[in-house]
Amino acid sequence: MNTLARIKQKGKHFEIIVDLDKSLKFKKGESSNADFLEIDSVFSDSKKGFRAKEEDLEECFGTEDVYEIAKKIVKQGEVLVSQEHRDEEREKKLKQVIDFLSKNAINPSTGNPHTPERIKSALEEAHVNIKNASIDGQINDIITAISPIIPIKIEKKRVKITVSAIHTGKAYGVINQYKEKENWLPDGSLEAIISIPAGLIMDFYDKLNAVTHGSAITEEMREGDLK
Repeated sequence: MNTLARIKQKGKHFEIIVDLDKSLKFKKGESSNADFLEIDSVFSDSKKGFRAKEEDLEECFGTEDVYEIAKKIVKQGEVLVSQEHRDEEREKKLKQVIDFLSKNAINPSTGNPHTPERIKSALEEAHVNIKNASIDGQINDIITAISPIIPIKIEKKRVKITVSAIHTGKAYGVINQYKEKENWLPDGSLEAIISIPAGLIMDFYDKLNAVTHGSAITEEMREGDLK
């Protein structure tokens, strides 16, 4: 599906015709491949077929290279999406949330999981606004929203992590959102205890290993372990 990507620079309007899916992946950083251009031109008005003047491109982007300009327009500007596309993305994200909760959440009163149908019904009844973002960044807000409708609790794992001083800068960003407790040691290394939904633990380990080159020490804690 083709669409427009557009931007306003120094009071001038620029737009390009792009492939919707490819340009969105590039904008989100999910792809470094800039093969989203459908027509190798920058327009001031694509509907009328008006191409942007070369001097305007040079003034506003510092280059006349269509591909370099296209990258800037997609990254910094707006990619137009249809309502149909928004609906498809929301439905896809809704299914991901339902799948996550049906696998990782329980009724704390019974210890049993909720069915996908019951979770979907609670999400609709609570009018939950599911964002087109990572599930782990919004799952706590979702749980809070549907808790008055169904008793629900995420099964979590507690993990003790030790990161050497050389890697704490990058690792802290990975650890911080799940952190229960932290302790900075005299040598600059970090000890932390995190509490994380069980369904996210493998993805968390992948991210932690990536930023520490596999050097982080992790130990899953059992119920009753001292904090």
